Amino acid sequence: MSKTNTAAMQRPPAEIQYAGELAKLAKADKAPRPPGWALSLNAARAFISGDDALGIERKVVAPVAAIERMLVTLATGRGLMLVGEPGTAKSMLSELLAAAVCGQSTLTIQGGASITEDQIKYSWNYALLINEGPSPRALVPAPLYHGMRDGLIVRFEEITRAPLEVQDCLLGMLSDRVMAVPELENEHAMLYAREGFNIIATANTRDRGVNEMSAALKRRFDFETVFPILDFGHELALVEQASARLLERSGIPHRVPGPILDLLVSTFRDLRSGGGKGAPDGMDKLAAVMSTAEAVNVAHAVGVRAWFLEQRAGNAADLVDCIAGTVVKDNPDDRAKLRRYFEQRVARREGNHWRDYFNARHRLP
Repeated sequence: MSKTNTAAMQRPPAEIQYAGELAKLAKADKAPRPPGWALSLNAARAFISGDDALGIERKVVAPVAAIERMLVTLATGRGLMLVGEPGTAKSMLSELLAAAVCGQSTLTIQGGASITEDQIKYSWNYALLINEGPSPRALVPAPLYHGMRDGLIVRFEEITRAPLEVQDCLLGMLSDRVMAVPELENEHAMLYAREGFNIIATANTRDRGVNEMSAALKRRFDFETVFPILDFGHELALVEQASARLLERSGIPHRVPGPILDLLVSTFRDLRSGGGKGAPDGMDKLAAVMSTAEAVNVAHAVGVRAWFLEQRAGNAADLVDCIAGTVVKDNPDDRAKLRRYFEQRVARREGNHWRDYFNARHRLP
């Protein structure tokens, strides 16, 4: 793909965004690779967790031991299930894993109430079907068919949002590594998975019980929980790095100032946990998702608002406006909790930026 086309993408997939790193790792990779893999487990781990010696940046904040368990699961041929709170980078992690294992992360199924089996496995070109009848030429591969045929990783996002009967269509593919195509004949009637094929699924804990996975399907996955970032410094660094990348792609010459990012991350951690450093306990948690991913979105919005409206760097007033749009949404209880947070928490904090932040509270909706 040309550099011009890549630059025009709103969000390049991992294999394009980090193409240079993947090529560097593949060239230096001398370790044994599982069948069908593009990189060894060591190189795949370095791609995700970083390697200073090779100049590979860390892309997610997660324990190296957890990354190693995920890679071992995929190398054994078992499906990998990533579970956790919304916004804990499960989707990003599944994308990075797919890019490291097979060099392609775009075979994605998005779970939802309306998804059907043919959106997962295959469908038909009905013009050819009517003219020629069922034939390989009339078959339109969906992500699962494509992944099995070419030995690639398939990502199933938010699997518990899909109806139970649709989820269970994965059973044969995860167990026997074969997909039956009853409309076709002879060798085309069965599709056998090539080496390298596997499934990475994600599920968020707030959807638990909506379409609970069957016990049979659960047995075919190894589960790995992705936790929120506990360390303030790590979360601040991630928000700074990710928001700077988004602002650069938006053509904005300024980064969000460090003190404003500090306010942002501190606010999100307070509102996420209901507790804050040096503040009284007992604040109600918000119903809204106060994740690191949302914090990155708010930081990006602060930079966009400040630059495109007034051609300057972001300030505390911009942060109040952008947090209100993320936190309040359509929940009046969260609006009241946010106001109480400013009155009870922000007012007690010391420092000029906290004072500016508090004084801008009148901008809340």
